[in-house]
Amino acid sequence: MHFSKSAIASLATILPAAVALPKGSSSGSLQDAISAVPGESPLFLNYPGKKTPLASEYLKVIPATGSGPAGEDDLLFQNLLAAEWSIYSFYQAGVEAFTSSNFTTLGLPNSTYERIVQMRDNEAGHVRIFQEQISNNSVKPGPCKYDYDFNKNPQVWLALQTYLEVSSMAFLTGLSNQADLNVSKSALMAIGQVESRHNTWSLIDVYNTSPFAGPSDTVYPYANQILDLTNNFIVSGSCPSENPPYPSPSQNLPQLVFYGNETTGRPGSDLHLTYKDPKNVPTYQDDKEYWAVFYHGLQKQSVAFDSKNSHVKIPAQFDLNAGIIIVNIAKEKDAPTEDSVVAGPLILLEQPGSLTTQISTV
Repeated sequence: MHFSKSAIASLATILPAAVALPKGSSSGSLQDAISAVPGESPLFLNYPGKKTPLASEYLKVIPATGSGPAGEDDLLFQNLLAAEWSIYSFYQAGVEAFTSSNFTTLGLPNSTYERIVQMRDNEAGHVRIFQEQISNNSVKPGPCKYDYDFNKNPQVWLALQTYLEVSSMAFLTGLSNQADLNVSKSALMAIGQVESRHNTWSLIDVYNTSPFAGPSDTVYPYANQILDLTNNFIVSGSCPSENPPYPSPSQNLPQLVFYGNETTGRPGSDLHLTYKDPKNVPTYQDDKEYWAVFYHGLQKQSVAFDSKNSHVKIPAQFDLNAGIIIVNIAKEKDAPTEDSVVAGPLILLEQPGSLTTQISTV
């Protein structure tokens, strides 16, 4: 994820002082890691160790052992497992990089590190759940190497944690449209609820702000486009050769960023967009209309987009200081199909507002 040049320095002034809270109990043992079942084992609930709760058998590619047809939702869960590796690995990196004192010296609750460890445990459970959802006739992707560029800075890590959790909710809701089986849709909803709880913890305990995003979280219809954003964390060439392409299918769309020093990033404000990779930009045609399509809650608003100056106004009618706003650039109004999107998506983190102009900026 990309922070502006001044973001790391300014993050140090964002975190509020907080009242210390009592630490909860914790338990769990690595002795039963191979047979541990999410929902039945404390390894995925409150195992307190720095070492991963996952057995080594599950920390690699698991080849297909059958030769029959793939399961109906195997591709969906292959994509989801590959994404989950980047999220679980982020938490594991945080658990290994920090101790409780890294957070209490920021004025955060005594329980902050404990909660991070517990969220790591939850994410490890997600890895196992997704592995089990993939049939034995399909390969189960293994982890790559990741670079989150937080440089052992707890403020930067906490900001990324918030961004990753809201991104998870966005692609989980979108992936439900791809599921063929009702049981898969239920699993996605259940996992999304956990990610929402993780984000709620961050908003309350870390940023001392309201956890409420309005009557609905933001729905983005093209989940694979959001999954593609997690490739930013993958070290090039580090994924196991047996892994299937991720995400599949992928449009390899140009990624959007914005000039954070020119905007508040709030509804009604001007947004100056540009592209993360100058070698991967859309080819705009002079005789065609383009649209910046904004998503917030269940609402969608299209604004005419001038590709020559790349300025666009965020719809003023969206809620202030609530959840996220997602924007893409499309060659058709309202981006009615996945193929109509030519760039993006960009996730604007509206809550907490202190991070809005710190993430995905130049």
